[in-house]
Amino acid sequence: MLGRNIRDAIKSVIRNFTLSLASISCITITLIIVAVAIIASFNVQNFTKEIERDMTIVVFLNNEVNQEDIDEVEEKIKKISNVEKYTFQTKQEIKKQMQEESDVFNTVLENFSDEDSPLKDTFQVKVKKVESIGKTAKKIQSIKNVAVVRYGEGMVEKMVTAFSSVEKVAIGIVAALIIVTVFLIVNTIKLTISARKREISIMRLVGASNITIKLPFIIEGMILGLFGSIVPVIITTYGYLAFYKHFDGHLYSNLIQLIQPEPFIYQASLIIIGIGIVVGMIGSASAVKKYLKI
Repeated sequence: MLGRNIRDAIKSVIRNFTLSLASISCITITLIIVAVAIIASFNVQNFTKEIERDMTIVVFLNNEVNQEDIDEVEEKIKKISNVEKYTFQTKQEIKKQMQEESDVFNTVLENFSDEDSPLKDTFQVKVKKVESIGKTAKKIQSIKNVAVVRYGEGMVEKMVTAFSSVEKVAIGIVAALIIVTVFLIVNTIKLTISARKREISIMRLVGASNITIKLPFIIEGMILGLFGSIVPVIITTYGYLAFYKHFDGHLYSNLIQLIQPEPFIYQASLIIIGIGIVVGMIGSASAVKKYLKI
């Protein structure tokens, strides 16, 4: 029965080619917009995660600390629940690194000995939840022998709030576009099914069950959704590859990194195909429902 329904659905698409083409065109246009929104949404989320991953609490220790004091501070930092990982650098290591990175720093710092160096031993702390970075910094600040804690306070909280808002807006746009897509497809497929209401009425009068009548139309909607997603998938795949190569993997600066094309383009394509098939099914099922009553 399923094989016959699939065969009948394919025949129906071919037999009602003009109306089927209208439905496929509607699905294609709306899915292209959805594809652009999905790509933008995923890249915004990726950019947000990259920024959050790079956020670090820098812990400066007092000048007079010894190894025992450093071990004590390390043990207390380790016990803080929001701490994901940390690294330690001595003032000597920081001095060497700065001298290698800049001739200016090299000129300034070479005149300082280890005893009178303005640099301090530091811990660089990564947190699990960026939204709690302020509370974590306060806990670290209260540890004995910690001189200063810096994490970009004030700016970080604003960035986290802004990123959270952007993510919600992006998700909202994608959801809204999917709803609009379903609405447009339902109305377009209604035209296709309306032209065949006599066929549906005859099937209903001879005793066919609702599922027997609806199934070929649902399969037909799946086929229309699948065909309608072909062009958006091609545009998504080749368009994103060209976009990524044109901007060399980042926007404006290395700070805003784009998602690597693979496997992202395949995942995005599967999402688009899935949306096309599902909204095609929903559109057909909703459109045929009104004709099931005699």
